[in-house]
Amino acid sequence: MHFFKNLLITSFMVATMSTTNALEVDKDASIKDSHTSIMGINHIGLSVKNLDQALSFYQRATGFELIKREKVFANKNADALFGGENLQYEVATLKAPNMLFELTEFASNKDARLSDTPVQGPGMTHTCFQSPEADSGYTKFAKAGTRFVTTGDGPVDIGGYGVTYAYGYDPEGNMFELEQLDGNVLARAGYDNAWQTHGFSMWMSQVSLATPDIDKLMVFYQKVLGIKPYRTTHVSNNPKIDSIANFANTDLDGGWFKLNDKSKVMEFWQFNSPKTEIYQGKRKTTDLGYSYSFEVRDIQQEYKRLKSLGVEFISPPQRVGEFWQVYARDIDGNIFSLRQAVEPNSPYSIVNFDIPG
Repeated sequence: MHFFKNLLITSFMVATMSTTNALEVDKDASIKDSHTSIMGINHIGLSVKNLDQALSFYQRATGFELIKREKVFANKNADALFGGENLQYEVATLKAPNMLFELTEFASNKDARLSDTPVQGPGMTHTCFQSPEADSGYTKFAKAGTRFVTTGDGPVDIGGYGVTYAYGYDPEGNMFELEQLDGNVLARAGYDNAWQTHGFSMWMSQVSLATPDIDKLMVFYQKVLGIKPYRTTHVSNNPKIDSIANFANTDLDGGWFKLNDKSKVMEFWQFNSPKTEIYQGKRKTTDLGYSYSFEVRDIQQEYKRLKSLGVEFISPPQRVGEFWQVYARDIDGNIFSLRQAVEPNSPYSIVNFDIPG
């Protein structure tokens, strides 16, 4: 049995949710069924004001390896990629077992105002760090100095099914989710003791988007990904959910696309109470906060396909570092990118760092 095979893909509230029929769902659908060349999530990006502080926090909390840190300036391709002029930035790349986590400090953000991510969004509100309960990510993030959104003195056990949940903030107010999986859940997911020898005590699992119109946004991503969602849901009247999100009388709709058969998903929430508002303004690629990328086998093909669907791109694909890359906005204004590794056997590609199945 391969460790991490069919890793249980969880996010808070799974066991207490009932399914809604807002979208056609295929419980077996995953990115491997896509007719596109999209391979899955390559990285979660986080634009930060203070790279040293953010990097220290996440390294202490996750133990992820720092595989690259570099300064970029006077790079015309980078200027085109991000849609700016004379950009200066420094990027640090951490390697989780199944994706990259890139922290970037843009010089243009030196005077930017920090604020806490609203749980209800709008926008990309968080990513998720999963860990075995016996080697708790919650404990590690707490020791690193997390300010928790979730009330109480520990992660919340919603229904006794082996997963606990919590939301927290990093030093700049960026939110993340922590999920701790007990031994029974890990066993059902296909783990064996091999994960210990690889040092996989924590991994990343999702892109989470909060939207004022979940059906519209999920239809958009169904076209982008070329697959159906594998789950949709409605949540209300649950005090434990209120505790996780630190709200009263939470009411929301949710949905998921499976971005591999093990550990990665796209997650969508529409908060009805408190309400997810429409985003006002236009996000820049360099703005503080989250972005993410889909790795593709043919970036020119995907650029043309998505452009024909009306996707707004910042530029044509550009070669910067180890990737051909292009940034875009979805219909809610969230920033995402397509990436194709320059070298087919790149150590920065999903094919070489994704958790084996």
